[in-house]
Amino acid sequence: MDVRGDWQPARPAGRGRADHTAIVGCDLFVDGVAVESPGPAADLAQLYEKARNEDGAFVWLGLHEPTEAALSRVAEVFGLHPLALEDVLHREQRVKLERYEDVVFLVVRAARYVEHERVTATSEIVSTGFVRLFVGPHFVITVRQGTVMELSSLRADLSSHPATLAQGPWSVVHAILDRLVDAYVDIATAVQTDVDQTEAAVFASGTPVTIEQIYQLKRQLMKFRGAVLPLQRPLAALGGKQFADLPKEIRRYFGDVADHHNAAVEQVLAFDDVLNALLQARLAQLTVDQNNDMRKIASWAAIAALPTAVAGIYGMNFSHMPELTWRYGYPTIVLLLLVSATVLYRVLRRAGWL
Repeated sequence: MDVRGDWQPARPAGRGRADHTAIVGCDLFVDGVAVESPGPAADLAQLYEKARNEDGAFVWLGLHEPTEAALSRVAEVFGLHPLALEDVLHREQRVKLERYEDVVFLVVRAARYVEHERVTATSEIVSTGFVRLFVGPHFVITVRQGTVMELSSLRADLSSHPATLAQGPWSVVHAILDRLVDAYVDIATAVQTDVDQTEAAVFASGTPVTIEQIYQLKRQLMKFRGAVLPLQRPLAALGGKQFADLPKEIRRYFGDVADHHNAAVEQVLAFDDVLNALLQARLAQLTVDQNNDMRKIASWAAIAALPTAVAGIYGMNFSHMPELTWRYGYPTIVLLLLVSATVLYRVLRRAGWL
């Protein structure tokens, strides 16, 4: 998506150097080699000027939950569009890919599997967080929210492969998306275990799974699905004609990431179908259990109704009733009630009602 028009980058509230506590990494790469790594104390304007004046150079700036003032300073130096800055300041944001002149803004949702002993009605299974990326001809800026996806290890890995970084800022974007999708695949594998255990418990005797547990697993899966599925369109765009100005090799890399991502998407969609089936199966089991309970209640009510009826008849206190003056009338009636209740119990039990 292109956003055109004249605009002015956001300005910091005061003069001087802005708050740099949000900077977690800052490097100047030339031909894939880090020639300067000033870290949080970086003079961003000077560093970016060096990158612009040298072929094969770019700045990789990493931010973690920056303040508005720090973000404004970065925007002023690198010429970031204010609409994109608003998106960064909003904690909840949809996954998207937008283009502002020669700067590309990408929002992705990282995910992490939360270890747990078993699925309960309150278990957190998947934790998510946002990563925003600004990519220009001579810079790539990563803005992380939360602690879901750390990039320091990725920075170290890429620094040991200068041939990869020599391809420019988009090589960093590819590495981030590749690690992101690999994490999706790993999470899907772990969630598969949870789904299998839940499926086994649903159909096992003596270990019932509550509806709340299945709903919680489904809610967590929906959260994971909300991170995985929306990434399809950005990956397709990066590997397609919409970004034909990217190096052909980089677009081929994005195509490979898209293939792995499609596999993760298929697995997530399969989880959704399985959980829907498990939910329906558990609801059917509850319906059967309720029917069995109702049959038992009705059976015991029928057994109790016979002596109640006889006792009601003889409790009407009429003067002329059979067996009232018979010496063995009371024990005979009691015996008759016991025998009839026993016969009715055996009949109902044979029919499967008790």
